[in-house]
Amino acid sequence: MATYTHGHHESVLRSHRWRTAENSAAYLLPRLNSGLSVLDVGCGPGTITADLARIVTPARVTALEITDAALGLARAEIDRRGLTNVDFATGDVHALDFADDTFDVVHAHQVLQHVTDPVAALREMRRVTRPGGVVAVRDSDYAAFTWFPQLPELSEWLDLYERVARGNGGEPDAGRRLLSWGRAAGFTDITAMSSTWCFADQEDRDWWGGMWADRVLKSDLAATALRTGAAGQDDLRRISDGWRAWAADPDGWLSLLHGELLAVK
Repeated sequence: MATYTHGHHESVLRSHRWRTAENSAAYLLPRLNSGLSVLDVGCGPGTITADLARIVTPARVTALEITDAALGLARAEIDRRGLTNVDFATGDVHALDFADDTFDVVHAHQVLQHVTDPVAALREMRRVTRPGGVVAVRDSDYAAFTWFPQLPELSEWLDLYERVARGNGGEPDAGRRLLSWGRAAGFTDITAMSSTWCFADQEDRDWWGGMWADRVLKSDLAATALRTGAAGQDDLRRISDGWRAWAADPDGWLSLLHGELLAVK
């Protein structure tokens, strides 16, 4: 596995816990119904996992993370919601510890951008999917993010993030590559799409801008940037201030592009 760029600081979880099946897996929802078994790869804090479990009940969802500590975040969310049809497992998506043809749906949200070999990961996801089942992946494409006003600090943030992410072994512009990776993994029945998150009102700007203002100072991104010399503390403070300036601007607008792939086995 590549090094996970974001880590699990509160400022990161603030963003990840906002995610739902509706705002992060809408492309998959028409394919889901009661009775379908699901593997949720890289389940994070489990908010999407919980939504998927509610949809497919009484079938089961397996939440997968790379470490017990990361998996504990999902356990807490599932327990909080009182769901009983979720199983938990640790493992590496490059070598899944499941038999061939185990799941009806294998889902991964914002995972392939962080792995060393996304094609190998997709091959494994395909292997554990039943014939006729679907692999569903969604990943950001950082270079395609766009915003107004064109603050230099946000351009500096994007450059820093992409350098740190690639230094960690990931590919931050994964979204545009999903179709290529899916074909290389052996899929022939593929639907490639995209969707966006857009933050443009004051409440959204305060939340998103404030979240990133904290992340560039306190998360693993900041620690890695400082350790590797990709940025200094003054650089990080300047970028953080830029996010707060964007959030405070009544004309502030931000759109984040995501690639999406539905691949049938």
